[in-house]
Amino acid sequence: MLKVKRVYEEPATEDGFRILIDRLWPRGLTKERAKVDLWLKDIAPSDALRK
Repeated sequence: MLKVKRVYEEPATEDGFRILIDRLWPRGLTKERAKVDLWLKDIAPSDALRK
């Protein structure tokens, strides 16, 4: 099962494997605090689409 969660929300033990799909790293968030297992910036929406 997949769940969508904001990266700014506190990680929970039941989250499982956490994947961030975004071209830019979230502002003000350290990698340790985010507890992201995989960062897939290449499959995120293009810069033109984001704007």
